[in-house]
Amino acid sequence: MRFDVDITFKQAAFGTEMEIQVPKEETCDHCHGNGAEPGSKVDTCPDCHGTGQQRVVQNTPFGQMVNVRTCSRCGGTGKIIHDKCKKCHGTGTVKVRKKLKIKIPAGVDDGARLRVAGEGEPGVRGGGHGDLYVYIFVRRDPKFSREGNDILSQETISFAQAALGAKIPVETLDGKIELTIPAGTQTGTVFRIRGKGVPVLGSKNRRGDHHVQVTVSVPKDLNAKQKELLREFAYAGGETWVGEPKSAEQPADGDATDAKSDKKDTKKSKKGFWSKLKEDLER
Repeated sequence: MRFDVDITFKQAAFGTEMEIQVPKEETCDHCHGNGAEPGSKVDTCPDCHGTGQQRVVQNTPFGQMVNVRTCSRCGGTGKIIHDKCKKCHGTGTVKVRKKLKIKIPAGVDDGARLRVAGEGEPGVRGGGHGDLYVYIFVRRDPKFSREGNDILSQETISFAQAALGAKIPVETLDGKIELTIPAGTQTGTVFRIRGKGVPVLGSKNRRGDHHVQVTVSVPKDLNAKQKELLREFAYAGGETWVGEPKSAEQPADGDATDAKSDKKDTKKSKKGFWSKLKEDLER
């Protein structure tokens, strides 16, 4: 018997105990599974002699062929019920919704199957119960994705943070931590946080890693001061840009005063320039 459950990403990672209600057939407690009203007469089927099957012999040009089929008189039960059970109407089972507590282990993955012994459908003619198989489906998480026991998340940092370095808060399965971003970090760089991934199934102390991929956000709307600082940076590095003045001595709209200023600016320390740039870009 199969039953599906949905759990969250964190429930799959750390495990959980939950109560489920399983719709199933259960042995009738009124007739105890034999399908007859208590105290009534039950006869052995005269056609199959209690086996529930009939042998049919056919003569063919190649000889006799014997087929075995379900007894048409008793329906395979092997007995004739004269007074059917008023609760189950002779089937021997009733439909119920049974509450069960199941324990989902830490580290379980999407599509995993758990076996709960003896909680399946009852056997025919009062036979034992089968097993229940619980299939686990893990809902997508807006922050994390998973590959094996490792997890991946995305973080966006500013242009200034990427260039100068920074410390940023990162959400992990265990809560927020501080991640150090070194100066010169590029878009697509992946940082590994050891031991912050998904626990290994069946192990108490082993866990995967958490990989954080960063994307550098380039500002679209710059104010005049920010543009001036970026032009200064490009000019100091010998770079060109759209709308660059014809004279290399005039980096800012052809203004002679600005050109002189830019010459002086190139002599400034990198730390001073980047400090100003960071302040303006992060406003």
